[in-house]
Amino acid sequence: MSREPPLNLADYEALAPAHMHPAVWDFISAGADDGVTMTQNRRAFERIALRPRVLADVGRIDTRAIVLGAAISSPILIAPTGPHAALCPEGEVATAEAAGKSGLGMVANSGSNRTIEDIAAVATGPLWLQLYLFPERERTHALVRRAEAAGCGALVLTADSPRFGRKEQSLRTENEFDWPEAGNLAGLPPATKRPIRGAPATWEDLDWLRDVTRLPIVLKGVLTAEDAAMAVDRQVAGIVVSNHGGRQLDGATASIEALPEIVAEVGGRAEIYLDGGIRRGTDVLKALALGARAVMIGRPVLWGLAVGAGAGALDVLEMLKRELELAMALAGRPGLADIDASLVRTAPIQG
Repeated sequence: MSREPPLNLADYEALAPAHMHPAVWDFISAGADDGVTMTQNRRAFERIALRPRVLADVGRIDTRAIVLGAAISSPILIAPTGPHAALCPEGEVATAEAAGKSGLGMVANSGSNRTIEDIAAVATGPLWLQLYLFPERERTHALVRRAEAAGCGALVLTADSPRFGRKEQSLRTENEFDWPEAGNLAGLPPATKRPIRGAPATWEDLDWLRDVTRLPIVLKGVLTAEDAAMAVDRQVAGIVVSNHGGRQLDGATASIEALPEIVAEVGGRAEIYLDGGIRRGTDVLKALALGARAVMIGRPVLWGLAVGAGAGALDVLEMLKRELELAMALAGRPGLADIDASLVRTAPIQG
């Protein structure tokens, strides 16, 4: 850790490159093509103004939340990301321990460096498994069965990656690092079909997945009301409003700007989460005001892992929790139930 401890997530971002191989930094920080969507994820939050109320009793602030029936200390989850073992030797085990110490939940990547069994062994908060679908359904089904046996609380199906976006910054250096193995995929039935540069999934695949698992399914990568309607018609338990951190289709809508139409369409029939651009507690507050049940954070946790291993990841989570608690107090909203759309003004400020 730095002699001068980081004060915010931006400090961790500034410190992180010195603690990892340049190819790893390029992979983590890259957006697709020109990075327009990645940049807009942040700028869209800046275009939302808060409308604080005064003289509210904020002597006690309660940030506790429930996600798919599980309690967490604050409406914050760790998004599925990789490669954690390139940042600290313990990989996702360190991340899961940090989540547990902070009273939060984690979504493990299907291609994580540590197995879902190893991650689950140390997880004390909600643990969900993100899925990319293999061409062979038996391989996917085997991973689903392992997630069920490990005690995962949900499956998170990534829907926005029929092909992987072109991340030119990372393409320049990706062959300069010996990437750690995706240990979670070891032991699955062998691949029999030609590899695909992406993970195509269809609505029929979602139907199949629902039929082969007893776990609730969360659909990640939804940006339109039309797709949200189709998802809830297929009985998904949750939707992650996400553009994959700006790493897929450049020019796609910023996640926070897509959130209101999806919340309106779903109408409470599924839980709504949001990722993309969360860097401050006020960002979390804005997402909650616009209808998100919780947010997911990706890159900041990786910065924390790089700078300070598990302790760094924990510090990132605690920072965001403290900032949200303070923002709620200053906005006059003592509990999550007090946060609604009247707290925000989404029209751009002129001048």
